[in-house]
Amino acid sequence: MQVATAEAWYETRRHDDGVTYIGEPFIKQFYRCNIWHVRGRDRDLLVDSGMGVVSLRQQVPLVTEKACVAVASHTHFDHIGCHYEFAERCVHPGEAEIMAAPTRGNTYSDKYVTDEIFTQLPPGPYVSAEYKVKAAPATRLLNAGDRLDLGDRNFEVLHTPGHSPGGIMLFEAATGILFSGDTVYDGPLIDDDVPVYVATMKRIHDLDVRVVHGGHYDSFDGARYRELIRQYLEEKGA
Repeated sequence: MQVATAEAWYETRRHDDGVTYIGEPFIKQFYRCNIWHVRGRDRDLLVDSGMGVVSLRQQVPLVTEKACVAVASHTHFDHIGCHYEFAERCVHPGEAEIMAAPTRGNTYSDKYVTDEIFTQLPPGPYVSAEYKVKAAPATRLLNAGDRLDLGDRNFEVLHTPGHSPGGIMLFEAATGILFSGDTVYDGPLIDDDVPVYVATMKRIHDLDVRVVHGGHYDSFDGARYRELIRQYLEEKGA
């Protein structure tokens, strides 16, 4: 398989409201985490950080222009790979131990990471069988109701377990923007704990969202958000 260069590993795409998508185009879509950068007045926000096979800070200057707090929507390998590169690192208490001491097992990389998840391999000396997320102990723990203040922007933390115990979403009520992690996205959802996931979906259904930036696949509007939740609940007979 062809090997990509570090310079080509990331792509960026600007959205409205100071939001920028950062992606790893040589990872197949199902496994490719959406990395979200949000511009704030006093500091910036990074929601998830990808696989970590290429330095995010070295290849995407956007994330170094201002103090930037890196939030983990949860701690699966595809979401926290570059968290170690940031001085401020946030995660829910339910998964703080994983960020501090990641293994191939607790980050699920032993289950998913093979050469087959790529269309081009990361630059050397990468080896899929040896891939492991680097430790990035949290500097702040985020509980439900906590807020992330960027100076002119404010995001509320919503605890949304089901895909993983410490899964969170970030909601900006003033703009209706939701960063939903792997709780809700427009693709096949993975439910680690179905009863808990069902309860989460019922609880978040009526959230007044305008646009959703998920952990995978394309962004979508509030109507699609509620449709996806209802589809999931119907599939589970709930």
